[in-house]
Amino acid sequence: MDDFNPEHITDDFSREIETEPGSEDRYFNRELSWLKFNERVLEEARNTAHPLLERLRFLSISGNNLDEFFMVRVAGLKGQQLQGVEMRSADGMTPSQQLAAITDCADALMEQQQRVWAELKEALAEAEIFVLGNDEIDGETADWLADYFASHILPVLTPQALDPAHPFPFIPNKGFSLVFDLTRKSDGESIRELVMVPSTLPRFVRIPGDTACYVAVETVIRRYTGQLFPGYEVAGQGAFRIIRDSDIEIEEEAEDLVRYFRSAIKRRRRGRVIRLKLESDIPDEMEEVIRSQMGGDEAIVAESSGFLGIADLEQLVEEDRPDLKFPPFSPRFPERIREHGGDCFAAIKAKDIVVHHPYESFDVVVALLKQAADDPDVVAIKQTLYRAGKQSAVIRALIDAAEAGKSVTAVVELKARFDEEQNLLWANALERAGVQVVYGFIDWKTHAKVTLVVRREEDRHRT
Repeated sequence: MDDFNPEHITDDFSREIETEPGSEDRYFNRELSWLKFNERVLEEARNTAHPLLERLRFLSISGNNLDEFFMVRVAGLKGQQLQGVEMRSADGMTPSQQLAAITDCADALMEQQQRVWAELKEALAEAEIFVLGNDEIDGETADWLADYFASHILPVLTPQALDPAHPFPFIPNKGFSLVFDLTRKSDGESIRELVMVPSTLPRFVRIPGDTACYVAVETVIRRYTGQLFPGYEVAGQGAFRIIRDSDIEIEEEAEDLVRYFRSAIKRRRRGRVIRLKLESDIPDEMEEVIRSQMGGDEAIVAESSGFLGIADLEQLVEEDRPDLKFPPFSPRFPERIREHGGDCFAAIKAKDIVVHHPYESFDVVVALLKQAADDPDVVAIKQTLYRAGKQSAVIRALIDAAEAGKSVTAVVELKARFDEEQNLLWANALERAGVQVVYGFIDWKTHAKVTLVVRREEDRHRT
């Protein structure tokens, strides 16, 4: 389910189009339809027929999906609204009307996510997996957590004062931050401090022991503010999380697509704030400051009384409780290749092979490429790469083949959303090894996964 995302397959339908009068009732709004899809993902988290940790996984997927939805689809609509575009989509709605409807639906979906999390948290406790609040931490747990904070969390935190001499710092996309209003004990002077929680820190800290006990990192930081701000008392506090515009619009007149993507990726890191999520009990004055500094006049602001960053619940799914997960599935390796002693070319020569993923292992694809890289009779390999981020074995085989003197060509698709940077890194590694790298087309997306091997056999070349 986490590999299926409508964002990856609907780019060709994203353009606003002129509609005939009266035709609006023939179309669903694309964005609202997507939110309905994500509601169905969330429904899987409520499905008691699924194991408990799998239900939690569905909840985290719904959170990640919603983040990407705002980063790309809502960002595009917001850009149109700010530019004064009033062209209607196929269903007859202007960008402003769509944004208003999206905000209502997304807020309702967020409330549903919090209700599901409350239900699952209670069910997890019944299954001996605990997410502890500050009031539930005592005894040996408190002692261990204090040492952990001092040695693993405190060294990487960098509080920053918020005053006229220290402007509000840049908060990265998906950045999660805490704000504290402090009073100095010695003279009562007030100060406001911002603490950005580094993405390198795990969102949950697991307490050692047979019983699975977790504490959210923000709970730990708040518990030990005395060490973080010695000599001060906390007068008020709050947390917020932001989503930035992360879409990359392709310019057809771009002269150098690679250079364009490299600069676009840098710009994306500093994209406009699209969504600002605040704790509902944050002090009013603190909220006003955050709103003004985070583009609250343009951003879609939401308040939540629950957990900020639902996607981060994925970490809890990693708990070693196979009884609370789907039974693991082991794909089979094609028997005919085994019958030929692992020789893919001999097996293919005997008869064409259909490999059906995920029921049959992807290892056979890697085995074919590795064999092609090592086989002296192979003269060329041609490969398309779409989302190559997890295919390091494929990249390694292509590099080995090029270094062995074979002609290797790779078509690398740059428009693989959120994998553009990784694809560029792989492309650089391939080029350094002598692979001929071809980038995709500006107005098309190369989504096919194709491998072509050219091999000398008898008196001819076979593909």
